[in-house]
Amino acid sequence: MIIAIRDARKKIGITQDELAKAVGVTRQTIISLESGKYNASLQLAHRIAKYFGVGIEDIFIFEEDE
Repeated sequence: MIIAIRDARKKIGITQDELAKAVGVTRQTIISLESGKYNASLQLAHRIAKYFGVGIEDIFIFEEDE
């Protein structure tokens, strides 16, 4: 899975802490998402995508295992 949160966040100039507060998680959760160490729940993925005004598939890009 490729996660584009960092790029989207930097594009609008917000910090990890600001995003975390906006979507109701800790800064550590955002760090883990951005580094690919944590998979977001569907609810969290929806909140993050909604925050950026895009679809879930624009932030969380799922690649099938070959």
